[in-house]
Amino acid sequence: MTAKIIDGKQVASSVVDGVKSATEKLERDTGIKLGLAVVFVGEDPASHTYVAAKSRMAKECGFRSVQHTMVEATTQEELAALVKALNADDNIHGILVQLPLPKHLSSDPIIQSINPEKDVDGLHIVNAGKVATGDLQSGLLSCTPAGAMVLVRRAHGEDLSGLSAVVVGRSNLFGKPMSALLLAANATVTTAHSRTKDLRSICREADILVAAVGRPEMVKADWIKPGATVIDVGINRIASPEGKPRLVGDVAFAEAAKVAAIITPVPGGVGPMTIAMLMANTVIAAYRKAGEHLPSVNWHPEV
Repeated sequence: MTAKIIDGKQVASSVVDGVKSATEKLERDTGIKLGLAVVFVGEDPASHTYVAAKSRMAKECGFRSVQHTMVEATTQEELAALVKALNADDNIHGILVQLPLPKHLSSDPIIQSINPEKDVDGLHIVNAGKVATGDLQSGLLSCTPAGAMVLVRRAHGEDLSGLSAVVVGRSNLFGKPMSALLLAANATVTTAHSRTKDLRSICREADILVAAVGRPEMVKADWIKPGATVIDVGINRIASPEGKPRLVGDVAFAEAAKVAAIITPVPGGVGPMTIAMLMANTVIAAYRKAGEHLPSVNWHPEV
């Protein structure tokens, strides 16, 4: 058996098409031009690449993309003042502060100061709490678990009743919200982690196995239930025989693909979904602010 490989780029592209259509409809019906503000502090090259990609995608979706680039020496007070101004700006529907911030800045107070209705990263405690309590209608979902969930629903439909799901990883950024989203879809969910006893046996019980631990190729073929769906969220750089670093996930893909029925690759699986869901959150935020009903879309479980 060879697994069906989920093309995350293709699914992300379909999400972006839905975002473009909803963006055009809102502007046509109300005259509102969506605004996304991206805040970048410092000179981290990886963060700069991510910010550029997000800004490009925002423009492609028809948003007004506003990038605020602040110097490395920016103070906590200066950054907080910018977020406060963006909160008050009616033309900005989404605010994204690129993480990690320089070491002298504290990120949590900044994230928690973003208006939850503009928190398109889905990291504010209000949005996290809504996901944890199963309220998917009024909050904004954290982008990576939301994207992973779209891939799960493409494989299994909206209702996961009767299916066992195991999430390996308990981070606030991914593991906990992913478990909550699977629960909301009626799966029976186990959240496992580095201190879980006999992790391999627990993973082998999963109809849906989600790996998000940050350890390259930790999940082997004998961890996977034959016919399972495997969602690999890990992004790890390891040395290749040629000496150049290469990207691998938390799952040993080549061997796992011989056991699983459906699997996501790294790169090209969950990764492309994250930016797509950021754009989707911006559209959701804009429709809510305008008091308009979001048209039926292919990327939100409650629409």
